[in-house]
Amino acid sequence: MPENHDHAVVHTGRALVLHPVVANGGVARDPAARLDEAVGLARAIELDVVHSETVRSGRIRPSTFLGKGIVDRFEALIETEEIGLVVVDTALAPIQQRNLERAWNTKVIDRTGLILEIFGARARTREGTMQVELAALSYQRSRLVRSWTHLERQRGGFGFLGGPGERQLEIDRRLIGGRIARLRRDLSDVKRTRALHRQARRRVPLPVIAMVGYTNAGKSTLFNRLTRADVVAKDMLFATLDPTMRSLDLPSGRTVVLSDTVGFISDLPTQLVAAFHATLEEVVEADIVLHVRDIAHPDSEAQKREVESVLAEMGLQHARPLEVLNKIDLLDAEARAAVRNRAARNEDAVAVSAVTGEGCEDLLRALDRRLAESRHVVDVEVSLADGAALAWLYRHGEILERHDEGMSAHIVVALDSEDEAQFRSRFRGRGA
Repeated sequence: MPENHDHAVVHTGRALVLHPVVANGGVARDPAARLDEAVGLARAIELDVVHSETVRSGRIRPSTFLGKGIVDRFEALIETEEIGLVVVDTALAPIQQRNLERAWNTKVIDRTGLILEIFGARARTREGTMQVELAALSYQRSRLVRSWTHLERQRGGFGFLGGPGERQLEIDRRLIGGRIARLRRDLSDVKRTRALHRQARRRVPLPVIAMVGYTNAGKSTLFNRLTRADVVAKDMLFATLDPTMRSLDLPSGRTVVLSDTVGFISDLPTQLVAAFHATLEEVVEADIVLHVRDIAHPDSEAQKREVESVLAEMGLQHARPLEVLNKIDLLDAEARAAVRNRAARNEDAVAVSAVTGEGCEDLLRALDRRLAESRHVVDVEVSLADGAALAWLYRHGEILERHDEGMSAHIVVALDSEDEAQFRSRFRGRGA
């Protein structure tokens, strides 16, 4: 993880959180909301935030990012409050990070380092752990200036990599490079395995619904509400890291697969965007994308833009997400009525409360409607003795009408194009 970073201090130490605002820096979001988010990120790894502040600067100082007056002003506070870690909510160059550490005589991490810490604490599956390590190593390699303690503990079996006169720094760099190469190979294997799983799902085709949204928008709470699962759901940034998939029965009787994914966030480290590509593949492959929003958050519109930007980077800018306006239970009566009216006028939006369940039935019906848009209504006649064909239709289609006459069943059924072609191929002569 980030250089000169003692894990125990991060999880138990007193912290200062600073959000820099640079003049003419093209600020797209409210600085107060960004500061609150940074404090939330720090608390997500149990840091004791003793002070937080938005600091304004006329320009970026190459040596420390922050102006000399700002650096000097916080020196006394850090000493008086016995602050063990300063979080600077921006991307710091390695030299800026080191100079701030020297000036303040304390540990300093930037936004990238903080998010990597959170992801490291949240990863549970083998794939998630590998992705976090790959991102952390890529970040770490750019700011190696002395022995990396994590590698020091693991060095036992790797000593042969460095020649007898080689400097320790070079050994660390080579060890990191080797580990990165191994992780990339392993993740390629995971990617192939996931592709095989998707192929297997297509053989028993179930539509995939992928949930996306800004971190802490309530995706996991909604996931649990809809599927009766027990995914970790807390009022905490990045409570969910590893993707989870569960089956879900819609009002029509159709079964779909619901996928909960990691939350998006502004200025997501580039290392993580690349490293988590495999995780986000479920979104690219999805039949429907559910964009879960915290509609009660004061920065909800800016969060929406951040998510749409990430979706565009993934090539989904032309997708038509179904917007889930979540957390209406946190709104007053007037605001809640306004949101519900807004959703009622928009077929691509549903107002819900994942906590109380309000609107969740509307959401399930909306999913049914969206899936039905890609279905064809066809008439088929099937012998009542042909149990295989009847079972196939009930499993893959939505039965709209059925009339049994004599030894035949006359069925009106809604089928996807692919399913219709597959039915006619497998059960020739049944279509009307």
